Amino acid sequence: MTTRRDFLAATLAAASLAALPGHAARRKPAKAAQRKPGEPMSILVLGGTGFLGPHFVEAARKSGHKLTLFNRGKTNPERFAGDQYDDIEQLQGDRKTDMKALDNRRTWDAVLDTSAYIPADVARSTRLLGDRVGQYLLVSTISVYAKMDTPNQDESAPVAQLPNPNVTEVTGETYGGLKALCETAALKEMPGKVTIVRPGLIVGPGDNTDRFTYWPARADRGGEILAPGSASDPTQFIDVRDLAAFLLHLLDQKTMGTFNADAPAGKLTMGELLAASQRAAGKTSTVTWVPADFLEKHDVSAWQDMPVWIPPVGEYAGFGRVSSAKAQAAGLAYRPLDATTADTLAYWRALPGERRANPKAGLSMAREAEVLQAWHKSIAPPKPKAPAKKKSSSKKKKKR
Repeated sequence: MTTRRDFLAATLAAASLAALPGHAARRKPAKAAQRKPGEPMSILVLGGTGFLGPHFVEAARKSGHKLTLFNRGKTNPERFAGDQYDDIEQLQGDRKTDMKALDNRRTWDAVLDTSAYIPADVARSTRLLGDRVGQYLLVSTISVYAKMDTPNQDESAPVAQLPNPNVTEVTGETYGGLKALCETAALKEMPGKVTIVRPGLIVGPGDNTDRFTYWPARADRGGEILAPGSASDPTQFIDVRDLAAFLLHLLDQKTMGTFNADAPAGKLTMGELLAASQRAAGKTSTVTWVPADFLEKHDVSAWQDMPVWIPPVGEYAGFGRVSSAKAQAAGLAYRPLDATTADTLAYWRALPGERRANPKAGLSMAREAEVLQAWHKSIAPPKPKAPAKKKSSSKKKKKR
């Protein structure tokens, strides 16, 4: 039985016959030209219209690079429409089923893969592009690591392994393992030409998950804010614009290797995040810190109900403290936290009212009020008992 891989291999083999004299298509595939660091690039972006992609595209355009976008045309199809984007070449196809738009002799200096979730898709893309690109940058994730129980673990830490490496459904259980296999696929097909970037939680303007956004948006409502754990609990995330700039820098400098792209380990705290959110909102509000065990008892989940936070103990003792030292040494730079919170809140305020009324993460107002009431009740000092009244005797003393 012929597999998709066999079919693709046969197709590419037939295409390579074009190099032979006397055959219209018998020419060897072109190889990417050798570009010096700092020179203008031709960049192929696989994806490019979601959250990270547009920020990267705008940064690359501003720097004078030539861009080609390849995607299905289904996510934000109008994002780069109009005459102002005539300088961007846009190719349509599906990396799973239809890559004919890329199956030619075109070359690019670099590829940015922002849509890698299934290893077979990565293998197909890298095999097809082969020598026609000089560098392949794969956007992976911090979730590739097998464990998160050790503070300051770096890129050498063991990655997750799936019981069934052939699984194709992306779930909470398979996401990290599949990303690890995507990395392996790229390294196998393009040895010496791959850069892997493992971001933490990506935040900022355009974020459609509402995880980080929950906090500045919550501060914008004012009043009493339920905060998880303690103000000193660490957290970690990266502004999408800082990540886009770092990706472009790695391509510009032709830097290979694997990098954790996240905030400095242990530097950010939940207290700092809440304070920055309050400053951005400019509303009167107070923060009430509620211990993790109380939240768990009242079915308030870490990360989903209380976004950007996980108690840094036990199997999550390393949460918020993943090392990004290697990325910083390679050029990763950060904007101030106040800029990220303020710009994220501005983005949130500009969304339609119906969208803002249905956030995708965090506690509802009613649920937050319920948990806060339970917390205050649990710590309220007991009411002093009224002194017991003396019982009066109704029996008369007998006369002698």
